[in-house]
Amino acid sequence: MKRLFLLPAISVVLLSCQDNRVEDSARRQALKVQGDSITTLAQQTLVKNLTAAIQKGGYEYAVDFCNVEAASLTSSAVQYINASIQRISDRNRNPGNALKTQTDRDVFEHFRKFDNVKDTLALEDNKYVYYKRINLAMPTCMNCHGAPQNIEPAALARIDAHYPRDKAKNYNLNEFRGLWKLAYENE
Repeated sequence: MKRLFLLPAISVVLLSCQDNRVEDSARRQALKVQGDSITTLAQQTLVKNLTAAIQKGGYEYAVDFCNVEAASLTSSAVQYINASIQRISDRNRNPGNALKTQTDRDVFEHFRKFDNVKDTLALEDNKYVYYKRINLAMPTCMNCHGAPQNIEPAALARIDAHYPRDKAKNYNLNEFRGLWKLAYENE
């Protein structure tokens, strides 16, 4: 009699576990889709505003603009969800964009090793963190991130003034530059 009772109970527990795995998989996929949309919006917003700054006052003006406005422009992409967003790199310009956690470093190395990896979702401190690749895909980017001898002297002077410990130069076009990091706060 006990065996007859245990069999349905075990079946219910196994089905419940399977349902939880399916639900978690669907939730993770939804967070990746949302993360891709948000980071794409942040990238488009940043590029649009930097392009306007370049047109308004050249690269020197754009460096000053980026120094003041980049963080708020990228943060505007997450204004309706409980998350934080930033760009991170091992060769950061802004010290606030350095790789800070072991997860950041591990994920960054994975992206560096595998060019085909576009994005990933990690679990850190019981919170989901979405990472997305940033490559320097536009020739315009080289005017601030390329070889110093190819950067306008006035723009280079502004970069050096704002970021005395800058590591974000000497990149090549299409080179892996960093990651978008979207940390969900209450997921």
